[in-house]
Order: sequence, then C-alpha cells, then structure tokens
Amino acid sequence: MDYSTDYTPHAEAIAELFRATFTASEGAEEGALIGALVRRLITETPAEDLRVFTAWEDGTLLGGIFFTRLAYASDPRTVFMMAPVAVATAHQGKGIGQRLIAHGLDVLRREGMDIAVTYGDPAFYGRVGFEPVSEADLRAPQPLQHPQGWIAQSLTDAPLTPLRGTARCVAAFDDPALW
Repeated sequence: MDYSTDYTPHAEAIAELFRATFTASEGAEEGALIGALVRRLITETPAEDLRVFTAWEDGTLLGGIFFTRLAYASDPRTVFMMAPVAVATAHQGKGIGQRLIAHGLDVLRREGMDIAVTYGDPAFYGRVGFEPVSEADLRAPQPLQHPQGWIAQSLTDAPLTPLRGTARCVAAFDDPALW
C-alpha cells in the first residue's frame, strides 16, 4: 500500500470514493452530503488549512482521510480535525483505515501540529489514540448531535488540556447538518 498527499489530480476519484462509501453504509442522502463536502474541501479550502492522505494499491484508490484546521480564538495551539474518513467498501476490514489514520497523524506530528480531533465512533478511533473530550474543554464549531463522538488526542508530549476561545472551522464544515 502506498500513501499519497497529491490529491488535486485525483479529486474526482476521491470525491466518488467518499460518496460511494457513505452511500453504502449510511444511504444515498448521506453519500451525496459527504461527496459534496469532499468536493468543497478540495476546491475551497486553503492549502495551509488542509491535509489529504490517500492509500493506493496497484493504481486503485483504497481509502482517504482529510484533516482541516480548527482555530481557537484565544489559544495558540495548532489543531486539525480529521474528517471525513473512508475506505472503499470492498477493502474494509483489512486495517487500511487504521494504517492510513496512523500515517496521517504521524505526518501532522512531524509538521509540529499540537492536537488532532475527530467526530466519530470512539471505539474505532480509540484504537488510533483518540479519547473522549468534553465540549467544555474543546469546543466544537457547531452544536454536536452526538457529543460522545467528540474525541481528540495530543500530537506532542504535552497532555491534552482545555482549549481557550470559540472554535472556527473551515468554510466547508461550517454547516450544522455535518455536526
């Protein structure tokens, strides 16, 4: 399996992977929502606020993850949110997602990022170091429909401590339907 950060020439294939994967697991409406989100992330998000990692094998796109900046008004730490994450339906259950996530987190650590956060299944993401956090300690940019899914991890040797100030996400995520 090879990892890539070169998403621009594969933008449509990546968006289609996310649409198809979320359609298979959550239905056509969710697939369309996440496919559109991925297209917006790729086309509208400034490069300094976006990291995209994809996994490939023999020219086949196996999976992808997005990291986007979360800014906290009164906190200097660098925070990136991991979402969405998808592995092609035919390749799920092989550890591809966990390896891809671990790779992405390692790159963020090397880049000097401080914190990674995601909004998803604590049992699954707990396997790659995410732990539950309260909204009082780490505010979300929109009200959370499932607060138990708000999880984070420190990417440094420092413990995860509360972030100060209101949270601001990239424009593509600034939609209550995604939270």
